[in-house]
Amino acid sequence: MLVELEVRDFAIIEHLRLRLGAGFNVLTGETGAGKSIIIGAVGQLLGERANTDTVRTGAERAIVEGVFEPGAAADAIREVLEEYGVDEDPVLIMSREINAAGRSTGRVNGRAVPVRALAQIGRLLIDVHGQSENASLKRESTHLILLDRYAGLEPDRLALAERVRQRRAFQAELAGLQRDERELARRAGLLSFQIDEIEAAGLSAEEEAALLGERTRLAGGERLIRRLDTAYAALQGGDDVTEAGGGGLDQLDAALAALDEIIAIDPSLTEARDALAGATEAAADAARAVRSARDGFDFSPERLEEVEERLVAYSDLKRKYGPEVSDVLAFGMRAAEELASIESADARVEALGGEIERAGVEIGRLAESLSKARQKAGRRLAKAVVEQLESLGMEGSRFEVDFERRESADGVPVGDGLFAVDETGIEHIRFLVSANAGEPPRPLAQIASGGETARIMLGLKSILSAADRVPTLIFDEIDAGIGGRIGDVVGRKLWSLARGHQVLCVTHLPQVAVFGDRHAHVRKSIAGGRTATHVDMLDEAARVTEVALMLGGEGEAVRRNALSLIEISQRWKVEARGAATADRATG
Repeated sequence: MLVELEVRDFAIIEHLRLRLGAGFNVLTGETGAGKSIIIGAVGQLLGERANTDTVRTGAERAIVEGVFEPGAAADAIREVLEEYGVDEDPVLIMSREINAAGRSTGRVNGRAVPVRALAQIGRLLIDVHGQSENASLKRESTHLILLDRYAGLEPDRLALAERVRQRRAFQAELAGLQRDERELARRAGLLSFQIDEIEAAGLSAEEEAALLGERTRLAGGERLIRRLDTAYAALQGGDDVTEAGGGGLDQLDAALAALDEIIAIDPSLTEARDALAGATEAAADAARAVRSARDGFDFSPERLEEVEERLVAYSDLKRKYGPEVSDVLAFGMRAAEELASIESADARVEALGGEIERAGVEIGRLAESLSKARQKAGRRLAKAVVEQLESLGMEGSRFEVDFERRESADGVPVGDGLFAVDETGIEHIRFLVSANAGEPPRPLAQIASGGETARIMLGLKSILSAADRVPTLIFDEIDAGIGGRIGDVVGRKLWSLARGHQVLCVTHLPQVAVFGDRHAHVRKSIAGGRTATHVDMLDEAARVTEVALMLGGEGEAVRRNALSLIEISQRWKVEARGAATADRATG
């Protein structure tokens, strides 16, 4: 429900904070005081189009903020919050800021969201009914859902929807398998070639790495051999690796022999002699290692060519199916799976045909049973709504639930025909109303009179209140064009409706206002040449005064009449609560 509404610099409202409660809230005040502007501010939270007239003259921006308790709409709202990355909280805070140029931004729980998110959440929280508002009951897409809730048929519809989705999945798979046979044959040939090409290549990431390393070594082969020869000659001596003498090792050996002779005379060079002996041994080891590397290196231009050719094969396949060897191998596996699927298509086509036929028969049975239950519930609903409309002064009105089916060759069998089906069943449902005797019933959206529309909505809401999960209902001047007697009926219905919803009603009729659980008075003032709207919550004494003014006078007799109306409404509410309690106890 709407707990609090705060408005700044919106139209003629400078700053207003309206605190509401559960039950029936009424707003009264003189024409032009700003009651409908408050409803318009709520509309901004519901994502309605903003314009430059929205911002109070001289202000930079208008701000509207609402604090809500989601109640029965919490689960549906949670899905929307997740879609926009908004954290869930027991209290929902929605705001909209509109600048002087008409551009606006929305926020939910402090997070910026597009205006469409406000609209998605808003329609789950509030229904506005009035002479210029499009209420949810005017959206034909809601009629079937409301009828199913009214009749308790939601589990049956959900079971049907699940089977319909399964059938669609079968049909989609079958359509994929039933493509042109020649195209399938061409596809199979291509897949076979690709699979053979990849398998014949015998690729592996390990081999590729080894080949790249080998190519690097072979590409520098001649230069490597010359360097090995040079290193060996420097260590071992000789003109080439086969001739010894004159190398570094000979010089080290000569130096070592000289030191051995010196030590015999002067032992102080023993440490130097040992160091030289170690160096000589290390140099000898190095010479052997170089000779071994030279002897083991087989430079072959033919091998280099083989390596290059093998790497070209890798490069070609990676260019076709890569970019990496792992991607090429994965492509081959997918191709093999697709080829196997094509080769087994005939058997799968036959199996899918059977699945689709069986699912169609079951869906037809479920849909027919659901349709019969809906038609029975539709007749009950029509009778109940007509009674409501007559009690609201609309004698001679008619209400019908219209069922429309569409034949389709791809439909499901129901009776002697095939009918199109979706997750909701085999029919399109819409509510038709005739507000005047002799006039044919028409869709709700085509009803011209705003006052009639509002009363029809009230009658429908009174019947469907248990099925409707929108927590807050707003009725803007629902009493337009009706008198005191019907006003009393409207007041009672609104109060009864408020037992399952929060109801906010803008009214000019005292017979409606006296049934409110909370009464807010909207007034305007002029200060500094500027008009401003204010809202005052009325205590009991102030409420009597306001009702008296609504009755058209200020004398004591009028006050007694106002007090009498309030007392009568209070007694009726007490009796209605008692009767409801007794019904629950015996039920």
